[in-house]
Amino acid sequence: MKKTLLFLILSAGALLAQAAELPLWPEGVPGARNIGAEVRKDGYISNTSVPTLTVVPAAIDRPNGTAVIIAPGGGYVRQSAMREGYQYANWLSTLGVTSFVLNYRMQEFGHPAPLQDVLRAVRLVRSRAAEFGIDPNRIGVMGSSAGGHLAASAGTLFDHPAGRTGAALDAVSARPDFLVLMYPVITLDGPAAHQGSRKALLGAAPSPDLIELMSLEKQVTPRTPPTLLIHTQADQSVPVENSVLFYQALTRHKVPTEMYLFEQGSHGMGMRDNLGTASAWPRRAEEWLRARGLLATPQAK
Repeated sequence: MKKTLLFLILSAGALLAQAAELPLWPEGVPGARNIGAEVRKDGYISNTSVPTLTVVPAAIDRPNGTAVIIAPGGGYVRQSAMREGYQYANWLSTLGVTSFVLNYRMQEFGHPAPLQDVLRAVRLVRSRAAEFGIDPNRIGVMGSSAGGHLAASAGTLFDHPAGRTGAALDAVSARPDFLVLMYPVITLDGPAAHQGSRKALLGAAPSPDLIELMSLEKQVTPRTPPTLLIHTQADQSVPVENSVLFYQALTRHKVPTEMYLFEQGSHGMGMRDNLGTASAWPRRAEEWLRARGLLATPQAK
């Protein structure tokens, strides 16, 4: 596993150098304002004002047509782009999946800017599916921590008016076909809420209605896409109850879901070794994707 992880880290760096970066809003970012230069340092991104998608193609000759939009975590303050973005993209590329690492707006804009960005990403990828060689009905969103909150927002608020900007692409469906949520922030209400993410996204004194809207366990419907949840009991930053609440809501609404709750593994574990059985989560995720037919090539369907 250590050799595999080292390969993923080194390959992720190579992918970052070669991958194509696309503007998310070529016609102009909604609500644009000057907040200074974006900061990229030590694998992190902060102060984003011009959101982008970085395309990481499948690393095999016959891509399977599945796409995953990846939202790195960081409490809506910064993004762990390398550990929770490009490393995941490189792993997915070995499975034949085309990935799109999302660089989204954060605390400098607050809600609804991140929601607009992730829904725009789904719409953009779906509208250009033929160009990217993907199936428009096999587009998932993966997110970690606050990025998991953003991914879950896409899976529950894909039709919400706050996610629309009046652009022509609003006519394209923003509903993901599946979700992969890594130690996600889910609720912004009660003792399990991650207060840092809540403040960065909603401000210091959000209204009760806004807290309820963005507490995503309360927004699940039968249309929420199939979901894989991965969390650890040892997570001291985002309590495991976040994943449990979402799993319970999905189950109530009869949405297909699977959840792995590991004993070991700190918050932000990414794809690290030496975390007991938690280090094997990529194998469990691969099994889930395969069982749902998301790793089968079109010819093998």
